[in-house]
Amino acid sequence: MAWNPDEALKDPALETRARSISAELRCLVCQNQSIDDSDADLARDLRVLVRERLVAGDTDRQVFDYVVARYGEFVLLKPRMGAKTWLLWGLPAALLLAGCGALFLGDRKRNNSRALPELSDSEKERVAKILQQQ
Repeated sequence: MAWNPDEALKDPALETRARSISAELRCLVCQNQSIDDSDADLARDLRVLVRERLVAGDTDRQVFDYVVARYGEFVLLKPRMGAKTWLLWGLPAALLLAGCGALFLGDRKRNNSRALPELSDSEKERVAKILQQQ
């Protein structure tokens, strides 16, 4: 853990909440670590900010909302499910389905255009003669 003992709050309940919140916030410098695990200066500043908000009486949700308002959704290690998130996950699936549908319809249209034309009467007679000879 990268947090420093001098950052710890005197109230154990608030410190537990602060650690829980810090574990869910992304270090914007490291990007693959929580601010609780990061040694970056910005991560330290965010840990201090979280503790200041908790001491001021904010709920966990208010702390998350405050940090997201300042740094954007990217700061959350587990993004919230909203319209943007659904679009991010749903758009590739929709494009894949549309592509498969286009391939299916294109193949079907191509197969229909390959249909052989109807035989003329003279061709039908010729085929009949060939079949009778065998």
